[in-house]
Amino acid sequence: MSLLERIHGPRDLDGLSRDELRTLATEVRDFLVENVARTGGHLGPNLGVVELTIALHRIFDSPNDPFIFDTGHQSYVHKLLTGRQDFSGLRSRGGLAGYPQRSESEHDVVESSHASSSLSWADGVSRALTRTGRKDRHVVAVVGDGALTGGMTWEALNNITDDNDRNLVIVVNDNGRSYAPTIGGMARYLNRVRTADSYESLRESSARFFRLLGPMGRAVYRGVRGGTHGFLSRFTNNAALYSNLDIKYLGPIDGHDFEALEETLQLAKEYSAPVIVHVITEKGRGYEPARRDEADQFHAVGKIDPSTGEPIGTSDAVAWTDVFSSSLVAAGERREDVIAMTAAMLRPTGLQEFAQRFPDRVYDVGIAEQHAVASSAGLAYGGLHPVVAIYATFMNRAFDQVLMDVALHKAGVTFVLDRSGVTGPDGPSHHGVWDLAMLQLVPGIRIAAPRDGERLRELFDEAIEVDDAPTVVRFPKGAVPVTLDAVERREDGADVLYRSDAEDVLIVAIGPMAHLAMDVAERLRAQGIGATVVDPRWAVPIQPSIVELARSHRLVITIEDGIRVGGVGTRVRQVLREAGVSTAVDELGLPDRFIDHATREQILDDAGLSPSKIAQDVVAQVLGTRIPMARPATDTGAIWLADEARHGES
Repeated sequence: MSLLERIHGPRDLDGLSRDELRTLATEVRDFLVENVARTGGHLGPNLGVVELTIALHRIFDSPNDPFIFDTGHQSYVHKLLTGRQDFSGLRSRGGLAGYPQRSESEHDVVESSHASSSLSWADGVSRALTRTGRKDRHVVAVVGDGALTGGMTWEALNNITDDNDRNLVIVVNDNGRSYAPTIGGMARYLNRVRTADSYESLRESSARFFRLLGPMGRAVYRGVRGGTHGFLSRFTNNAALYSNLDIKYLGPIDGHDFEALEETLQLAKEYSAPVIVHVITEKGRGYEPARRDEADQFHAVGKIDPSTGEPIGTSDAVAWTDVFSSSLVAAGERREDVIAMTAAMLRPTGLQEFAQRFPDRVYDVGIAEQHAVASSAGLAYGGLHPVVAIYATFMNRAFDQVLMDVALHKAGVTFVLDRSGVTGPDGPSHHGVWDLAMLQLVPGIRIAAPRDGERLRELFDEAIEVDDAPTVVRFPKGAVPVTLDAVERREDGADVLYRSDAEDVLIVAIGPMAHLAMDVAERLRAQGIGATVVDPRWAVPIQPSIVELARSHRLVITIEDGIRVGGVGTRVRQVLREAGVSTAVDELGLPDRFIDHATREQILDDAGLSPSKIAQDVVAQVLGTRIPMARPATDTGAIWLADEARHGES
């Protein structure tokens, strides 16, 4: 039996020798490579925190001492050490989540995977423990250096120093990267610390000197390191930043040295006040393919060959992100005023090609979505047209800036929201299902949802022509579906994709849901029910042709991959009522709840967003409630299908 198999909980680590700890670290890395290669997931970040996580669990007592991870993608080792070693279903329905999840273990506290919030959580938890008489417990927050680019981290640090009478340990896991290399002034500052020859030589020589003196010397060494400002920090001046915030700083230390880690963490534990432990680690450590990957050191991978790191089972299909990337480059070549901005996601959002072509026209602001959006308003005021590329789920963080900085000032800014709708295996905090409901509240905003790659190119070009209001282009994760050509383009730009002679049901399909709507229309035709499928292209505002078509149909069905509550369907219903159109509207979308990790197909099916379920429900409404039809259904199969729907059968 391997050492790892003998670890059923953190206290099983207590009796291990230094040699056994190093063996365990090797086994953990081998386990991660072998298992994540089969399922995909966050590999590089977890390879980098093996020794750190083991040391944390040896010094502190989870769950009595709550561990809070920022952002949580570095928690795989934590899962292994807390009794969760079945990674066969990682990020799949019924398997382990890719982030901490309370339903899995009492050792998991914060489930959100949005960066820079952990210190605020830690501040609140530590205050609560102190106020409720549990001051003997410690709160441990593990935050990456990338999260230090987010303003919320500094808001938390500013408030943490208001109350020093509590046990709060902040571990800065500094690997010089967030998703890709960390950028900005803070990154440059930490990089100087990491590479300072004076620090390294002084640390090594002082450690050797004190350890030559035996146990007494080591005790003196620990005491010197724990002094008011830190002996070594006087020479690196690294503590100055944190001492000005009135918070104790220890480090930097080697995050792969068990002895250094445990000595320093023990000092932090005994300090009885908030303290920062600066740990330098190597992302992708121990796995050569990850170390060679200059882009992101295997931050997140699909299924790979563990021996080579090469992807397996990949498709030649073109991704939505790739279509946007080429469209942005083309726009940049046409217009010198087009610039690009993102929040620590240059490559994932498709800006890499634009950055190579126009390096002086790209701004990566770090994990600071609010700053990105407010800054884009200033860029627009200065005569440029910013294209702000962000994952849809992270757009939630900058709603106030969209509303008050961009829209209120009628700034021509285009937001490109990648990974909109259901994203699948990354779980509740990564689904991009709130953007349609949230952003359509913004006065004057225009939201485009392309159904295929050709429409993405069209709509993006149209969006950047708008210079007096915010525009949004949203698309999902994954491969672009086949092109769907329109049978008619209306004057307002809406596309009619399918039209029967009978006008029974109008299906308004948002973005890629158009493909599902076409399948539904064919199923309805087979049941003698006529359907019209329209893709508005611009989902917000509601196109006049939607109102016109609704007048002549008996039922309107809207289909979107966002939440139903406050979604586009709700807006369609309101617009029709305002126009005096009494046609019934059925809004189909996702439920207003947090959705666990599963495949996109599984989640859509759960929500009733499958062709068979939608067609079944429509037949039930048309026949079961006797909504008048343009012509009677002559196919007896329609009556059978309606009866099945009433009994809840598939």
